[in-house]
Order: sequence, then structure tokens, then C-alpha cells
Amino acid sequence: MKAESHSAAPRNFRQKLLAMLGLCFVLILVALDQSVIGTALPTVVAELNGFDLYAWAGTAYLLTSVITVPVFGKLGDEYGRKPFIIAAIILFTLASMLCGAAQSMLELILARALQGIGGGMLVATTFASVPDIFPESYERLRWQILFSTAFGLANAVGPSLGGYLTEYWGWRWVFFVNLPVGIISLGVVWLYLPGIRHTEHPPEKLDWFGALLVALTLGSLQLLVEWLPQHTQPLLLAALALLGAASAMLLIWWEGRCNNPVLPLAMFSHPVLRPLFMLSLMIGFCMFAIMYYAPLMFQGGFGLSPNQAGLLITPLAVSITVGSIINGRIVTRLESPHGILYIGLTLFLLAALSLTQISITTSPMKIALAMMTGGLGLGLMLPNLTLLVQISSPRTQLGIATAMLQTMRMVGSMLGTALAGSLISNLYVAKIHLMLVNQEKWTAWLDDPQILVDGLRAAKFLEAGAARMTLSAARNCLVEAVHTSQGLIAALLLLGFWLIYRIPAIKIHGRSQAS
Repeated sequence: MKAESHSAAPRNFRQKLLAMLGLCFVLILVALDQSVIGTALPTVVAELNGFDLYAWAGTAYLLTSVITVPVFGKLGDEYGRKPFIIAAIILFTLASMLCGAAQSMLELILARALQGIGGGMLVATTFASVPDIFPESYERLRWQILFSTAFGLANAVGPSLGGYLTEYWGWRWVFFVNLPVGIISLGVVWLYLPGIRHTEHPPEKLDWFGALLVALTLGSLQLLVEWLPQHTQPLLLAALALLGAASAMLLIWWEGRCNNPVLPLAMFSHPVLRPLFMLSLMIGFCMFAIMYYAPLMFQGGFGLSPNQAGLLITPLAVSITVGSIINGRIVTRLESPHGILYIGLTLFLLAALSLTQISITTSPMKIALAMMTGGLGLGLMLPNLTLLVQISSPRTQLGIATAMLQTMRMVGSMLGTALAGSLISNLYVAKIHLMLVNQEKWTAWLDDPQILVDGLRAAKFLEAGAARMTLSAARNCLVEAVHTSQGLIAALLLLGFWLIYRIPAIKIHGRSQAS
């Protein structure tokens, strides 16, 4: 089977537009599902009587998607990406219907795991399809604005849409809404996305043992960081850590000897890809440590409602889109995106530093401005990381290189969420115990910061005889803990400047990817 050449890519404006619109609908499908479910979950667990499995509705999806991304990134390189995008849309849409039809929490979790496989396939193949349509990087930069806009709009409207559907149509429609989006994306992708392979030899047999080791390594890491903040049994955490470490070492040994490795280790010694992967890991870590715990500070520390906290976070998601659009307009006029990376990282650092100073007296406008600054910084960085990875990778490894960039960001997000959560929880508890020395009666109530966002529980605490100022002091303890975590995030971001410096100068004009 011969590889299809660049001539197979769409040539005129209409073909390129329709192919990109198809991929945009795919992105909307994934982003919309991830953003709408958060507002629906409390209602879901109440109806299905599954509060003890609450976290698994998200964990099941993340677990299967993070495992799937690198595997299908490699398969897309071998067989072409279009068949897997089509299969992933069908799988994701059917799994969404199963989620909406679930009659128990266990059924929902299993359907979410299936949905995660489809979502991982889509992430692994969609971003890598853009160079198939636009081999030249300067042209690709202009068209990627569509991606940024689609992703940003889905994230911006997702929480509100989830709340509206749950309140007026029922929580099942949060999943059923994927059906029309899935049908549209399937039709457009089927008709207009080119089917391109970049290798002349027939597809080689997949490294199934390597894929299994990737699954064990990433799966163990995912469960470890999910359960660590929950203070799960130490023996179970230790077993997961040992399993993850052993499978990682075996993976390195095996992939170095395999003829067609699912994870080419040479990527991690590549002078350009290595710092890009590390930068993606760091950005994922810091981005989610901010996105998850700034709302906790707004609700638990400042006493805002979920809706008010959501409005303060919304500028971050919207500004990522704005930053990406601005980046697309600027970078096409530059020889290299290095300067833009420095600017983006500086803006993101300023946002993290701002969060260490925000208090209950800070005006909403200043908080929104800090969120906008962080979003603009991310919008200036994220598209350029993808661009540099795709420019620096051989065409035969575009899929796995792009997938590994996404995987590193996902791993960073897992680590950032878990480690920042553990730090905040431990600092908060330590401050509470220091504040309420010899008052175990109240520390038992306040050890879990959930009381600060649960109005009913807080009311019972006050009814038990606690002074209102004790609750206010607990809120201050939480704010101080979040401030400390964001200060450490800002310190970690300084490492990003060194990583950007380590990326060799790359001209983005007048060349295609290496072959």
C-alpha cells in the first residue's frame, strides 16, 4: 500500500474550509462533553443514588482517554487518521447515548469509560490531521484559528448549557446533546477530510505489548494522583506507585528493542521535542492547578455562589480563544514563535502571582482581569507548542509526536490537580489545628474544607454553637492555603523560561515538516 502524497490534500478554499469545519465539530464534541457534565453531576448522583462513586464519573473518562491517546496517535501514523476519527465519532456518540440512558451509577461510569476511549482517539488524531490538510506551517497557522475558536466557544458555553439542560430538560440531555453534533461531524469528516498516509510501506503490526505497558504506566499514574488527595489506603497507593514504576522501566527497556515501538524513545532525546514535551507537562500542571483551585478559593474562601465563581473563571477560558486568535495574526509575520512563547509565559506567570494577592475585598473586575491575563498567556503558548512539534517531527511520526504533546499536558494536569489539592488540604488542616488548639470539637467539623462550600453543613455547624467568626477564620485559612499553592505555581513557571531557552531557533516559514 503506497502512501498518499500531498496532492491528496484538499486544494481549493472550499475543500479546506469544509475539512477544517469537520475537525472543529469533532473538537466541539469533546470539549462540550467535558465542560457540560460538571454542572450536571450533582443532579446525576442524586437521582442515581451514587454519591460514593461521584469522582469516578470523571476518573473513568480520564483514565481511558489518557491511555488511548498515545496508542491511536501511533495507529494514525501507520494507517492514516481518517478511519480512526470516523470510528471515534461513532464510538463517542454511541457512548454518550449510553450515558444518557444509564439507570445506575455503575452503568454511567462504564459508559463514561467507553466515551473516554472515543475521546482519546479523537484527541490523538484530530490535531495531527491539520498538517495533512495544510503541509505548509505558515498556512496552517492561519487556519488553526478555527480550532481555537471552536474549542474556546465550547468551553465558554458548556457550563451554562449544562446547567440549563439539567434544570429544564433533565440531566440525560447533557449527554443526548452530543447526538446532533456527532452526526454533523461524522457527515462532514466522512465527505471532506482527506485520507492520507505518509509511509510507503504497508502498515506494520502494532506493538501491543508496548501499548499494554503504556496503559499500565499511565493508568497507574492516573489512579495514584486521583486517590492521593483522598487519603486512600497507603498500601494501595504504594502498590499503584510500584506498578507504575515497574511498568515504566519495562516500557523503556522494551521500546528500545522493538522494531516498531508504539512510543519511539528517540522523541524524548530530540533537541526540540524534549523541551517542548517538558514545557507542555509544566503548562498542564500549572494550568489545572489554577483552574481547579481558584474556584475553590472563590467559593470556599470568599463565600461566592457556584454561579458567581463560574463567572469569574469564564474570562480565562474565553481569553484562551482570544489569545490563540491574536497569536495566529502575529506569528505568521514572525520568523520564529520563540518571542511569543516568552510573552505568553510572562502573562501566565502574572496571573498566578495575582492569585496570591486576591482577597475577599478585591473587586470582581481585578479578578476577571487576572483571569484574562492568564487566558491570553495560554492562548499565546498552546498553539505554538503544537506548531513546533509538528514542524520538528518526521511526517511518519506526526501522529505520535502530537499525541505525546497532548499526553504530557494531560499527565501534567493530573499531577497539578492532585499535588496542589494535597498541598492545599494539608496546609488548610494545619492552619485550622493551629487556630483551634484544644478545641477538637470544632476542628472535627472544619478539617474537611467541604463545609465552606456546603451551606447546609455550615448551618448545622453554627447551630451546634460555633461562633460565626470561627467559620470566617476557617475561610481565611483556606484562602491562605490557596495563596501558598499559587505562589509555588508561580515559582514553577519560572522553569518555563529556561525550557523555552532550550528550544533551538526554528523558522516557521518556507518549510514543511521533515519527511
